[in-house]
Amino acid sequence: MWVVRDGTALGVWTAADSHKVGRVRRRADVLVGPCDVRGNPTGVQIPATAEICDPATTARYRGLIARKYGIVGRLTLLGSRLRRGERGTVGIRVSLTG
Repeated sequence: MWVVRDGTALGVWTAADSHKVGRVRRRADVLVGPCDVRGNPTGVQIPATAEICDPATTARYRGLIARKYGIVGRLTLLGSRLRRGERGTVGIRVSLTG
């Protein structure tokens, strides 16, 4: 999962058909906290609310990811676009509630 700052919220970019996207569509309450590369929690988790973003916000998140992660982010974005197309990924806006 690729994460960027979106004002007071977090912006997440992920595959549109991932389980996390389906989970957010069913239920918007989430927990946010640090984790290792495999997603295992490594610290305190806090409550938040997530929402699936529109295509314009998703595109903005792609730009923020390219800027934050440099060449690795750009290559990941390119690979994803070649495999899935522009509509194969989605942004998720996570607003902290705690």
